[in-house]
Amino acid sequence: MSTDLARNTLYLTVASVGQKLIAFVYFLFLARVMEPELTGLYFLAISIAMIFSVLADFGITPVTIREIAAHPEQTHTLFRRALAVKIPLLLIGYLLTILCVPVLGYSRELLPLVALSGLSLVLDSIHLLFYGVLRGHQQLQFEAIGMFCGQVIVVMIGGAALFFYPSIPLLLTALVSGSAFNVFVSATTVVKRFGWQMLVPDAERTFSMRLIHMAFPFALSAIFVKVYSYIDTVFISKFLTTSAVGLYSVAYKLTYAFQFIPLSFTAALYPNFSAMLQREPAAAASLLRRALWYMLIVSTPITLGLWLIAEPLVLLAGASYAPSAPVLAVLVFVLIPIFLDFPIGSLLNAAGRQATKTAIMGATMVVNVLFNILLIPRIGVLGAAYAALASFLFMFLAGLWAVRGLVPSFSFTAFLRDLSWILLSGGVMAAIGRLALPAIGWIAVIPLCALVYGLALVATRSFTKADWVKVRSLTRV
Repeated sequence: MSTDLARNTLYLTVASVGQKLIAFVYFLFLARVMEPELTGLYFLAISIAMIFSVLADFGITPVTIREIAAHPEQTHTLFRRALAVKIPLLLIGYLLTILCVPVLGYSRELLPLVALSGLSLVLDSIHLLFYGVLRGHQQLQFEAIGMFCGQVIVVMIGGAALFFYPSIPLLLTALVSGSAFNVFVSATTVVKRFGWQMLVPDAERTFSMRLIHMAFPFALSAIFVKVYSYIDTVFISKFLTTSAVGLYSVAYKLTYAFQFIPLSFTAALYPNFSAMLQREPAAAASLLRRALWYMLIVSTPITLGLWLIAEPLVLLAGASYAPSAPVLAVLVFVLIPIFLDFPIGSLLNAAGRQATKTAIMGATMVVNVLFNILLIPRIGVLGAAYAALASFLFMFLAGLWAVRGLVPSFSFTAFLRDLSWILLSGGVMAAIGRLALPAIGWIAVIPLCALVYGLALVATRSFTKADWVKVRSLTRV
């Protein structure tokens, strides 16, 4: 990896972490001011728009990045033709987003909120395409700056609204403003480097059909992800109430705030898997076991730690969110299968088995939808948490089953041994933390649990001095 690319990737990673941290704190403040009913309305509007936002991109951006990286001399042609395909998709996606409100039987009150939320996501889709040009040329620093500054703008405008005139339209306008800022930054940067002609679409039928064909697998995967990530919110709103959506949103945000952790790790894994599958399949099996071990080491304390302090955490959003605590205590357990699935997905993609991964994601979506329909009417918001847990467990196990043929020397017995000892270490941490929590409070219990977990890992030989070398080798590219 070149020094410039490594530096730019670091910028993007740091900006992403900073953005998510700011967004997380901002959402807690928003939830505290708006209370469950209005928070639920806000989260529902965003969730509906997120489900349909995939139609606004349809996988065009990742294909454009790939093609520009492979053929940088064709940047102008590739981008302008991609833009010509994307514009009608944006219009179709936005129109369907608005139409779904009356089709799903929602009140007129939700329509302008979904329209604003959808506009924000349309702008996001536009700036992602512009940033895609820069990604194709390995210039990630502009996206990092835009991403972070855009989030700051959202917080400034939204924070002012929460202080002086709490209003969901104003909060969604803050999202639109942050997205518009990124469109400005990305478009002006691209124009400065490649000329104003980049803003002129160039429609060409043959290329358009080929681009849609290449983008379809990306679009299909994105559709599955959006549905199983946000459909639970729609079901809660239809089977229960908007207040219930608000309660669920806090548990959702607290859980998925940590999902960014495996992303940079698996980005480093991909080229390693690609090389090893060609030369040393046995080494790929060893790398997969170490990657799963690392994901377990990281996800176990986060999961059990969040479970331990679920009640005081949700109360950060206000006393009215106390019913979210049991939901969070269940939902956090999705983190372990989610973390474990990242290296499996990386291996499948490296082996050219994207179709297998897409099929698993589609099946995961079906499992998620069925469990939501079955459980939410019977046990309320908790049903959505159990549905998420069941679907992500299915996704991990199906992926693990799928890779057995790629790395036949992978030892399931060794993996189960790692799993058992690490979970035991986490269980010891959680038990001691549970005993100490009433006496020392949830803030002090965090470093105590970290110490206990580390000692337990060493005592069970789940982590040794040699493992420091393994961790470094996992992230070497």
